[in-house]
Amino acid sequence: MEILLFGITREIVGQNSLTIHPEENIQTVGQLKAWLADHFPGMKKLSSLAVAVDSTYADDAQELLPNQEIALIPPVSGG
Repeated sequence: MEILLFGITREIVGQNSLTIHPEENIQTVGQLKAWLADHFPGMKKLSSLAVAVDSTYADDAQELLPNQEIALIPPVSGG
């Protein structure tokens, strides 16, 4: 599973994308968020974290399938 990272998520992980191997058995967006929080504690500090699957925002129950494009969309600040 390849995860595209943007903004602060890229800074937390330290790279532009993240590969998660099938052995991790991540099947939903909610499981992905929990895995990220366990492996990258900085993710827990984000006020929100959206996940897009194939360019569409996904809720935590969304099932993740092989070969889908997954992107982490961090909170955006501005004024």
